[in-house]
Amino acid sequence: MKSEQIQETFGDIDIYLFDQLLKGTYNECETVLDAGCGTGRNLQYFLKSGAQVYGVDRDPEAITQLKIAVSAFPYINPEENFSIAPVEQLPFENESFDLVISSAVLHFAMNQEHFEAMLTSMWRVLKPGGYFFCRLASEIGIESLVRFIGNGRYMLPDGSERFLVNQEMLVRLTKNLGGQLHEPIKTTNVQNSRAMTTWCVRKS
Repeated sequence: MKSEQIQETFGDIDIYLFDQLLKGTYNECETVLDAGCGTGRNLQYFLKSGAQVYGVDRDPEAITQLKIAVSAFPYINPEENFSIAPVEQLPFENESFDLVISSAVLHFAMNQEHFEAMLTSMWRVLKPGGYFFCRLASEIGIESLVRFIGNGRYMLPDGSERFLVNQEMLVRLTKNLGGQLHEPIKTTNVQNSRAMTTWCVRKS
């Protein structure tokens, strides 16, 4: 398949979300929420597959752009499916989605309480047996290079500030939520300037 065809089918999808699609993990997921969706870079494949796709983001401009983009899919109601909302206050009923995507969102938490509020909100709307796909910054592999600045946040070598997790924290959270890891926790070290971790959980 030429790169143009791949781009047309999957868009600018997170490569680790793409990995789960290649493995067939989400084949049976009919309702999908991208919590912190931006302009929808992770949703193109799901839209084309016929899934009921939803998204929320704090950025009104991003949601406006996404509503325009999804107008090409007549079975999607842009006004109902995409809304301006914070992740910690998702406007959906409990256990609504087969898959919840959180890509580069949780590491913007202001503190531990904010982090837990966002995570709890996403877990609340996930169906039993559903999947939670999360990519977030961590200190895994760069522990000696980050500087704690309070409230769970760290200064990274690249000069940015992020709320960081580690493997022990993710394992503990998985257990406390009542979930199971369906993939080992994987971390990509980007030239010792930052580390991005993939956390894939299934709700028991």
